[in-house]
Amino acid sequence: MTSRVAVLVDGDNVSADHGNRILEISERYGRIDTARIYFDAQKGNGWHKVVGYRTVHAGTGKNAADLLLAIDAMEIAFTRAFDVFVVASSDGDFSHLVQRLRELGRMTIGIGEAKAPHSIRANCAEFVELGENEPVKPKAVPRPNCSKLDRQIRSVIAIHSKNGAGMKIASLAPKMHQQFGIRISTLPEGTWRAYLLARPALFDLDPKGPEAMVRFKPEGFACSDLLDVS
Repeated sequence: MTSRVAVLVDGDNVSADHGNRILEISERYGRIDTARIYFDAQKGNGWHKVVGYRTVHAGTGKNAADLLLAIDAMEIAFTRAFDVFVVASSDGDFSHLVQRLRELGRMTIGIGEAKAPHSIRANCAEFVELGENEPVKPKAVPRPNCSKLDRQIRSVIAIHSKNGAGMKIASLAPKMHQQFGIRISTLPEGTWRAYLLARPALFDLDPKGPEAMVRFKPEGFACSDLLDVS
């Protein structure tokens, strides 16, 4: 199932000249189901002319756009089934937001200009730097790096999948512990959803929910079919 993407843009920080490119980059990660631009709508900064966004008037207060964007991001994360959050801003203050979204198991993509500090770059799963007049390049698809753990996950999914439908993500934890003695709490990702989302070349997930399923992508494991998973 295609990942659902939420695009949230700090219009007081990023130039409207990058509006179309931000959407093009975001489409690499799935289907854009919401795209919002936060700024003081009374200012003529060019964002009014960019098609594809819902304009959110943040008012004139200090950091008003930042605060409203962060509030909406958390509301969406807790109430709607979005897998990927794209935060377009060069403001390092958003490092706290993307870090929290990652803890919730969402894939976080940062988009910003060269001035973006290391704090925001380091806390995003990926960060794309905008360049002046730079054309959008297709996302490179690296050869999947299949670890022993990835192959173990594949074997469990294969055993419990029927007709290619996959298995419930909620069932993965007990099965992995029962068969291999592995607890996801001991790994940096902390949750199985976060671990699987970080490996889109290997696994395909349903939107978050109690019945959400996970499937492995056979082409992603082509390099490891003969390797042992014990």
